[in-house]
Amino acid sequence: MPEVTRVPIEADGPADFGDWVSSRGASLQRFAYLVSGSATDAPDLVQEALIGALPRWHSLAARGTAEAYVRRSIVNASVSRWRSTRRLVTMADPVGPSVDDLAPRVDDADQAWRLLIELPPNQRAAVVLRFYEDLSFAQIAVILDCSESTARSHVHRAITALRNRLEEEPS
Repeated sequence: MPEVTRVPIEADGPADFGDWVSSRGASLQRFAYLVSGSATDAPDLVQEALIGALPRWHSLAARGTAEAYVRRSIVNASVSRWRSTRRLVTMADPVGPSVDDLAPRVDDADQAWRLLIELPPNQRAAVVLRFYEDLSFAQIAVILDCSESTARSHVHRAITALRNRLEEEPS
């Protein structure tokens, strides 16, 4: 049987990456879900972002930009998926509502989610970062790789669109 050569892992190498992923993984999953609006796409988005971050881990960790890099990668991947599927039209449930839910009452959170999911990905990401993650516009700009004024614009346009949609909905 041939001898197996073990390569030691550097102290600041992939082992630290694994520790970072273990501590930040749940937050990244939530972020990906909120940005993409899909529980099935969120793990894939996070995995793709982490695969891209691993080869760059040394420089990302040294500069302290790992979180921003991974979040930006998630947003970029979400935007790419949205662009490739935005022309698809979803169909109503072919079975129809059951007897129990003929008069559903939608609470505020469900209504907000329904409206939020209709926003373009960059606006949705900006709103999630601002109001869910409670980040400043400067932090949002770093994550979205745009200027602070563009981050403000994304949030402002999203809020305006949400407000207009709320006014259009019947009470």
